[in-house]
Amino acid sequence: MAADESYQLFKSETCGFCFRVRAFADRQNIALALRDVHSDAEAFRELLAGGGRSTVPCLRIEDAAGGVRWMYESLDIMRYLASRLNSVDRD
Repeated sequence: MAADESYQLFKSETCGFCFRVRAFADRQNIALALRDVHSDAEAFRELLAGGGRSTVPCLRIEDAAGGVRWMYESLDIMRYLASRLNSVDRD
């Protein structure tokens, strides 16, 4: 993955869309820090405060300068991660 970014996936064990993102990441050998919003109250608070919604999956993207973006929707997350893989391959 991009060396200038780090990722956390806010998820739930019962969310099929979360499973879809995790399966994609596993197939692509993408390491994601997992934050379960049902078993970790701090993760849930962070998701609400940072992303503004309690919906999962949500990918927290932090760049090297400390900027943070929050991305919802499983297909958008998978497209984004795939694009970052492709950009690394071109470097």
